[in-house]
Amino acid sequence: MQSKKVNQPQILNKMLWRMIGESRGRFIAITLIIMLGVMIFVGVKGIGPGYRDSAEQTLTSARLHDIEVTSTGGLTKTDLQRLQKVSGVTVSPSKSTFALARSDESVVQVYGYRNNTGLDRLIMRSGRLPRSKNEIVLDERAKEYGKYRLGGRFQLKTSEGLRRRSYKIVGFADSPRYINNNYDRGNANIGSGTVAYFAYAPQANLTATAYSSIDLRLKVRPAGDSYTSTYKQAVSRKMRAVKQALRGRSKARGTELVATASKPLNRQAAKLDAAQKQLAAAKAQLSAASGGAVTTNAQISAQEQKLAAGRKQIATAKAKLSELAKVTYSYDRRGDLVGFSDYGDSADRIAAIGDVFPVFFFLIAALITFTTVSRMISEDRVQLGTMKALGFSRGAIARNYFLYALLAAVIGTVFGAVIGIEGLTRFVLVISQANIFTSQVLIPQWGDIAIATALALAATIGAVLIVAPSELRVKPAELMLPKAPKNGKKILLERMQGFWRHLSFNQKVSLRNLFRFKSRMFLTIIGIAGGAGLILTGFGIRDSILGTTNAQFGNNGVARYQAVVRLSDDDSLSKARGVLKADKHYQQSTPVVYDVGKISRKGKTVNNVSVVAPQSSKNFAKYVHLQARGSSEVLKLPQKGLILSMKAADVLGIHWGDEVTVTSAAGVKRQVRVVGVVTNYTGHYAYMSKPAYDKAWGTTKANSLLVKTSNMSKPAQRSLAQHLLKDGGAVNTTYTSSSVDMVGDMGKSMNAVVLILIVLSGMLSFVVIYNLTNINVSERMRELSTIKVLGFYDGEVTMYIVRENILLTLVGILCSFGVGRVLTQYILNQAASESIVFPFIIHWPGYVAAAVLTLGFTAIVMLVTHRRLKNVDMLEALAARE
Repeated sequence: MQSKKVNQPQILNKMLWRMIGESRGRFIAITLIIMLGVMIFVGVKGIGPGYRDSAEQTLTSARLHDIEVTSTGGLTKTDLQRLQKVSGVTVSPSKSTFALARSDESVVQVYGYRNNTGLDRLIMRSGRLPRSKNEIVLDERAKEYGKYRLGGRFQLKTSEGLRRRSYKIVGFADSPRYINNNYDRGNANIGSGTVAYFAYAPQANLTATAYSSIDLRLKVRPAGDSYTSTYKQAVSRKMRAVKQALRGRSKARGTELVATASKPLNRQAAKLDAAQKQLAAAKAQLSAASGGAVTTNAQISAQEQKLAAGRKQIATAKAKLSELAKVTYSYDRRGDLVGFSDYGDSADRIAAIGDVFPVFFFLIAALITFTTVSRMISEDRVQLGTMKALGFSRGAIARNYFLYALLAAVIGTVFGAVIGIEGLTRFVLVISQANIFTSQVLIPQWGDIAIATALALAATIGAVLIVAPSELRVKPAELMLPKAPKNGKKILLERMQGFWRHLSFNQKVSLRNLFRFKSRMFLTIIGIAGGAGLILTGFGIRDSILGTTNAQFGNNGVARYQAVVRLSDDDSLSKARGVLKADKHYQQSTPVVYDVGKISRKGKTVNNVSVVAPQSSKNFAKYVHLQARGSSEVLKLPQKGLILSMKAADVLGIHWGDEVTVTSAAGVKRQVRVVGVVTNYTGHYAYMSKPAYDKAWGTTKANSLLVKTSNMSKPAQRSLAQHLLKDGGAVNTTYTSSSVDMVGDMGKSMNAVVLILIVLSGMLSFVVIYNLTNINVSERMRELSTIKVLGFYDGEVTMYIVRENILLTLVGILCSFGVGRVLTQYILNQAASESIVFPFIIHWPGYVAAAVLTLGFTAIVMLVTHRRLKNVDMLEALAARE
């Protein structure tokens, strides 16, 4: 008879599906580990770009300006015409004024609305745009300040900048100028000094003749989003052209203002000259009538006094005109808008986490996957030998393992990438919503997906490529025999007789087994330490971010004051304290010189440094805690030099004794020596004693007050700020609660990410423990069956494995504390921004949670293992294969 030809591919395919079916638990575990690794790698690394892409889509559709030009003297058609000649930009002027809401005297910035087709287009949330003079659109945020509704009335107090005070509310909107609805809308020179919300009314209602600002937008958009260096460089180049176009306008505008303001004064002076001539004629007439005996009378003298007073007033007014001539033009970018840079910083912080956490996560997943695939091939020695003896080539035999690993990798990668982008990334963007970007733009980061795919393939197929050839090089007869067990030998603990004697038989067996299979022991410890360490890292990141506000602004924090009151002049100190003392929340205050400048050294510069010099150093510790960085030493203000906050010192590379160049807000530069670096978490500060400050810049009187208060509500804060502005000679009042809210808002966006990291780390820990236990049981099935045949009860057989796992879990948990701390510290360093440093904080619940979750996962796995061992076929497991 003719023998039937064997169809090898068909047989191999059947064997492949049978292999997957018989080891479906292992196949699912490998797929899950790969899926988790890819999901967190692609998902978390996609959150930062998702933040930026979502913002860019909204800002592009709303045509947010790139450059904004403002002037202390307003802007004219001449400015507009000059800017329109700058090539490659769209130019749009706007008018606005400040007013007070009649209901609660909140400061409202009212913009003149012309149409919604230019720059900075409104994003309507409800209602419609204004169509007639008596209609108005309010900021969506305005709902927090009053029971405003569509169709209701919105009334303002009397304002010189507006022709109408009462409007019909026809819509609520967001503006691309204000991307975060939790932030105030800037500063004002009326009311509380802080703009609560904006409004848009038809421009005909505004009385101003000059423009408040002129916005410009690049026609050719730079590659990337608004936070990339490419975009910033393109704007910088155009900014130079804009400044060149307005060259000389500052002086010219000052001259225009003086000339305009001089016209009524000149007319008044002319009237006084005419009156003077009339008086002179009257005096001459009186002298002629009296024959020279009388040259004046009471009426003429009274008129002369009035004329003299009038001339004095005119002279005073003309002297003040010199202030009008000091016109300053300002050029701002998108990054100067309220909340814009903070949003980018949040995206950068998440991206920093994405650069570290997912990589470590994936490495743990890859290590376990690699081990699982390797052990699977080693377990199939008998099958490998049989197939080799039947004439299958090495490539044909390895094919099934290759396809098995490839299938698990592909399924895990595809599901991980899709769930990571559409699930994890979108979920975080939605629940961390605190801005105007309501739509989520998710552009696949193909580079990250490619890296994740490569790692997944390396962990699965790489194991096949390494293990399969080494196994297949062995002769078939040798492969068909089970591997000889390792020789038993004494372990180190056995030499400690005092300790070893007190152990039971089962405890001794467990310890011998642990040290006999050292690779398995170390792999299990690494897997558990990595998983639990990631859980602890998640809690550490959360605790550190949420703890920033307490570390900086708490009762035991760095800044122990609640407000900074900026005074208008030297005589305002007593007025401001009088207003403060009348407020029930006031506790105490101290006068300081407060300036915002910049510090430079060797080509590096830190901007927006708050230079603080108290009038008296005696009680300054009650307001600012100057703790030396890296120690518990509390520094005192030096008589010479300054103390610098740590982030500024790090940026500039400063050490004790280095000299820096401090530039004041007025542009005056001084060389000052740094005599200390102190702990600080938000912002940049330089602290000096009054003698040290006066030595550098000359004798200066206090221009601000650091104020301590009890807890105040937002309305109470606004009320006090308004009274200080009106009666206390204050220019502005800034509350530290605004910074607390800013950090809290940042924490909200991070909380979502951290929650995801904790949950996924827990899932990874569970899968890792399950997989390693499964491998352990599979490799030792003959051993477990033997002790079961010898009479061990089911519980005792399970404890044979559980006892080892509990010990390894405890060791892994202890190691995870170190892993978690190191990883948390590294991520916090990476996530720090230009002005924010996170304190390293992990509260005890984080340690407890990591330990309890890991022990819980171990317990669940042990229950599953117990059921498996109860149903093991001892005869099959012990069958001889010689």
